[in-house]
Amino acid sequence: MMEEERYDAEQIQVLEGLDPVRKRPGMYIGSTSIDGLHHLVYEIVDNAIDEALAGYCTEITVEILPENIIRVSDNGRGIPTGIHPTEGISAATVVYTVLHAGGKFGGGGYKVSGGLHGVGASVVNALSEWLEIRVRDGKHEHFQHFDRGEYKEPLKIVGDTQETGTIVTFKADAEIFETTQYDYEVLLKRMREQAFLNAGIRIIISDTRDENEPVSETLHYEGGIRQFVEHIHAVKGYESVGDVIYVSGRQDDSVAEIAMQYNDSYNEVILSFANNIHTKDGGSHETGFKNALTKVVNDYGRQFGKLKENEKLSGDDVREGLTAIVSVKLTECEFEGQTKGRLGNPQVRPFVEKLVQEKLMSYFEMNPETAGTIIDKCLAARKAREAAKAARDTARRKTAMENASLPGKLADCSEHGVENTEIYIVEGDSAGGSAKGGRDRRYQAILPLWGKMLNVEKARIDKVYGNEKLMPVVTALGTGIGEDFNLEKLRYDKVIIMADADVDGCHIRTLLLTFFFRYMRPLIENGNVYIAQPPLYRVSRGEKKVFYAFSDAERDKYIAELADKDGNSSKVAVQRYKGLGEMDSEQLWETTMNPETRTILRVKMEDAIRADEIITILMGDKVMPRKDYIEKYAKTVENLDI
Repeated sequence: MMEEERYDAEQIQVLEGLDPVRKRPGMYIGSTSIDGLHHLVYEIVDNAIDEALAGYCTEITVEILPENIIRVSDNGRGIPTGIHPTEGISAATVVYTVLHAGGKFGGGGYKVSGGLHGVGASVVNALSEWLEIRVRDGKHEHFQHFDRGEYKEPLKIVGDTQETGTIVTFKADAEIFETTQYDYEVLLKRMREQAFLNAGIRIIISDTRDENEPVSETLHYEGGIRQFVEHIHAVKGYESVGDVIYVSGRQDDSVAEIAMQYNDSYNEVILSFANNIHTKDGGSHETGFKNALTKVVNDYGRQFGKLKENEKLSGDDVREGLTAIVSVKLTECEFEGQTKGRLGNPQVRPFVEKLVQEKLMSYFEMNPETAGTIIDKCLAARKAREAAKAARDTARRKTAMENASLPGKLADCSEHGVENTEIYIVEGDSAGGSAKGGRDRRYQAILPLWGKMLNVEKARIDKVYGNEKLMPVVTALGTGIGEDFNLEKLRYDKVIIMADADVDGCHIRTLLLTFFFRYMRPLIENGNVYIAQPPLYRVSRGEKKVFYAFSDAERDKYIAELADKDGNSSKVAVQRYKGLGEMDSEQLWETTMNPETRTILRVKMEDAIRADEIITILMGDKVMPRKDYIEKYAKTVENLDI
């Protein structure tokens, strides 16, 4: 039984006021988009998770109620309700009305915490139309209501109870956010992640907005991050190689745990976390893990005759087909980078490195069959890497011999600078001809593609080099691929995929996006990749009244506008475009290529993990995960043209 630490009103420290939050919400939650909206939920849940980390909370309930109201309940100790020594009001009120007030600033409330370090509760309150808290302290239930961060009545006792915990109910402010419509799947993914990272905690998430189809899921994983690895493999349809390897250790107040398992894919998935916060840009903990893994595999391989003394496997060889979760919990996290996505604590790298080296080598020695299988897999990866290097060198020599010539089918633009230039990657020669005829040749380049290209999800990089469908794209963009990729060499500001609005066109788009995602990912991360939106219909009455519709609803609206006053639409002509080639150059320019009138969608990398999952499911060679995904989401697809 752990000794209960002091957590009362005196542990709540105040740093500054709340006023700036509503004026500049983006400074506190990143944005006022749907991402910022979901961030509100994360902040309240993170407070409950902190109670779990401290050893006082075992169950958290997250509810999406009708009208997009959120209710988060936990069975922790409950926010302190006593009078704050310097503020003169309830400590619970201080937490929800004063910026930088909480038990996470050295007051002894928490040794380890995530979230915005005390900012979260007050920020959520400030950005909510209204918020209510109910605090149960084992004797009484306390209640307080807030409107946009302000309150009229202080925290008051509303009943007796033997239970403990906090219930927070709030409605996000529509004056602040672009949308207040929560995405259940996004919240479910985050809650599942938290349940994996905190073994044994139970998180119940439900959505009752649709009374006819309420959904609920209980997330409880005694195996913690071990089950996280298994879940990733199940979702992606990977065949596992060997068992899940788990190591953990402690150094002073720091704790690290790592779960890893190999699979039959060529892809590396390493997810690292610090105090339950996903460090998408890695950091000292991830570096320590990678260094140790490479050293152990090489040392073991030499020790048992799998590698010669002068042979060495690279980090890429060792991590091909690896899924790993690296989680550290620290008294104080130091995050780096513009997005705070990288852990900087320097002492964490040697701690994790030493832990993994010792325990992984011990595991290999006790499980020689598994270790041998892993070494063999790494050797196969090295062989493929060497083949890829040979193919890359051949491609480089060929390019040099051709005097860096551009693809023959590329109709380049006349502007030489990158700024404001764009390349359309167009499906088919006929559509390419229309695009070439309709473009503004000063800044718009056209590269036609023909036939189905290589599905890189099912191929190693050595098969990509020299591929007649993909290499023209690589040459035209100028960046190189894989480890040779250099964003500074990109020849165009916008890379626009333009394909037919049918199944074949969708396949082309997906294949290209898969290629960009796997081998030219910085293009997507930097916001250079777009998808053109050609119209589905041409709605006209005579030659002068012409509209282009991008959906069935828009088509019907234009038909109604052009019909006679009595509703007779017989004089309205509707043409369904099956392909880009059906449009002449002028029509293609006006609808799809003219910056003044076109619509193009930027491809974003807001959730690389989810994108990775979907691409693997849809483009991989495992049938069942793809079938399950299609069955799950088929009813949400509109305008499917088969």
